[in-house]
Amino acid sequence: MDVRTICLGLLTRGEATGYEIRKLFEEGGYQHFIEASFGSIYPALSQLTQDGFVRVREEAQEKRPDRKVYSITQAGRSQFIAALMKPLPEDRHRSPFVFAMLFSCILPPERVFEMLDNYILQNEEHLSKLRAFATNSPGEHFAKGLGEVFYVAVIDYLKRYRKEMAMAAASSAAE
Repeated sequence: MDVRTICLGLLTRGEATGYEIRKLFEEGGYQHFIEASFGSIYPALSQLTQDGFVRVREEAQEKRPDRKVYSITQAGRSQFIAALMKPLPEDRHRSPFVFAMLFSCILPPERVFEMLDNYILQNEEHLSKLRAFATNSPGEHFAKGLGEVFYVAVIDYLKRYRKEMAMAAASSAAE
């Protein structure tokens, strides 16, 4: 999904600032299946506004620049639904961790343990954040549940194979 479509989708849930949209990407229960940076959100919102899919209003703030609050238009809602009606691209899981683990046999066991432990911790933190996310709709409940299943499975797998991976690295290092 492109950032414009994701922004439209989040705005169907209510108006928001670019910062609030970014927070939803990071902490709002969506981080396990979508990703966007401030550098991509603001240009997307600007283009959506120019295209008439989003309205923006400015709210004055004391000692700060005006804050821009975005809301979806009827044309934006139609555009979002049209995007969801198209065939979805295949999911892709890209992971620097998995790539590094492909070469764990040439790394010192300490580094393999370090990478595994850090990745376990990272996934446990994501799971904890996700579990704290309150769902308000059946779709949110589904996405949260699938995310929980994913993180639990990854954590279980990593813990099961942690010792085996480090032992493989140790035996390769001894050769």
